[in-house]
Amino acid sequence: MALIVHKYGGTSMGSTDRIKNVAKRVAKWHDAGYQIVVVPSAMSGETNRIIGLAKEISADPDPRELDMIASTGEQVSVGLLALALQALGKKAVSYAGWQVPIKTDSSYTKARIASIDDAKVSADLADGKIVIITGFQGVDDLGNITTLGRGGSDTSAVAIAAALKAQECLIYTDVDGVYTTDPRVVSDARRLNTVTFEEMLEMASLGSKVLQIRSVEFAGNYRMPTRVLSSLTDPLMPLAEEIISGTLISFEEDTNMEQATITGIAFNRDEAKLTVFGVPDKPGIAYQILGPIADANIEVDMIIQNQSVDGKTDFTFTVPRGDYNKAMEVLNESVKAHIGAGNIIGDAKVSKVSVVGVGMRSHVGIASQMFRTLSDEGINIQMISTSEIKISVLIDEKYMELAVRALHKAFELEAA
Repeated sequence: MALIVHKYGGTSMGSTDRIKNVAKRVAKWHDAGYQIVVVPSAMSGETNRIIGLAKEISADPDPRELDMIASTGEQVSVGLLALALQALGKKAVSYAGWQVPIKTDSSYTKARIASIDDAKVSADLADGKIVIITGFQGVDDLGNITTLGRGGSDTSAVAIAAALKAQECLIYTDVDGVYTTDPRVVSDARRLNTVTFEEMLEMASLGSKVLQIRSVEFAGNYRMPTRVLSSLTDPLMPLAEEIISGTLISFEEDTNMEQATITGIAFNRDEAKLTVFGVPDKPGIAYQILGPIADANIEVDMIIQNQSVDGKTDFTFTVPRGDYNKAMEVLNESVKAHIGAGNIIGDAKVSKVSVVGVGMRSHVGIASQMFRTLSDEGINIQMISTSEIKISVLIDEKYMELAVRALHKAFELEAA
């Protein structure tokens, strides 16, 4: 009997009526002969609400206690879904992450999964039960509840699917798949029937909100086929119709490489740029700048070091916009005097736009077409970064949507 893991996001679990619809969908799959494990998120808005309560008490909450608080939202969801399934005549049992257990490290609010004990879940499945497990959370070696960071339920679901050797992991959300770009920006964006893990990983890292990046990494590492589907469709629609209504993320890339040069246009509004002028051009200088940034737990994305002039260079990099002020503070307090740099300037009104596609490996001229398209629209490029299947540019945020629409049209992504 094949095992399928279902994951449902907060919007899908947003009310008791929607939870009842989730139960109907899960029961349909179970009636079709599948073993089912379900990983739901907290009800929409619930995690924000309870974290907000914590911050009303303390401006800087202790991370351990914050995880204790944040984990409660998912516990409500699994209990309600178990009751909804039982009301449909199904045997269902719910577990918190620590009951499985899902073992993690002790990095509170951003823990990483170390192992999953599948014995209890496998026994329940063999007994014909539908098993519902909290997403987003686990337990460390000392028995403390941990959480995986925002969006962590996607990672929980894929990790559980890998541990149980599931046939597939189905991610149900409020969109019906992965699109060539955000349909809210480009009205004729097209849903993709398939996308490779590599492409999805790039798109997730570049700001696509369909899947959390760590879940895509997990799926790729464990070769777990993952499908994105909408939970807002009729829960009783035929299985065959439901399966083809989403996007499959897999390893089948050979055909894509020859057929489609570019798969999609990704973008990220959450960018800020910092430049350190007059940096001594000597070995280790990049570490002396970025080391303190890393120590402050700030992620760095794009990096440019200019040509050396008279032994001095300029060093520019980007960080998440929410870390801009903190990064500027680190540079001014811990870096500038230490390395003898000049002025430090920043810009928190920039965005990143990227073209992504495994077909770039076998096609030339992608960069020139991208740059020509942006030039024709009068859009100045501030920074450029590339990978084997991606080209990203940093531009003024006021031109972001124009750039996305122009590139989507230039690469003819609206065509089936």
